[in-house]
Amino acid sequence: GDIVLLAKPVTLTEGDRVTLTTDVPVATDGTSKPEKLLYAVSLPPVHGQIEHINYPGVPISSYSQLDMVAQKVSNVHDNSHGAGKKSLR
Repeated sequence: GDIVLLAKPVTLTEGDRVTLTTDVPVATDGTSKPEKLLYAVSLPPVHGQIEHINYPGVPISSYSQLDMVAQKVSNVHDNSHGAGKKSLR
């Protein structure tokens, strides 16, 4: 089936952490198993990283929609100076 991805920007300031939920990116591929959808981080945040909450400080390059539903994925700003506000898309 067709894959549909809807995403809203997430804005972080220096040192912020935002938990990713299905309010931010959500996808469907037309099957009845959305929990099996995987997201790949193709362009990581410039000033921070995407992390699984069970492994803080460790960047991840992929996560499942089930992880997002369970609120286990965060975008973490690294508190670098001069970064200002950044958006994850």
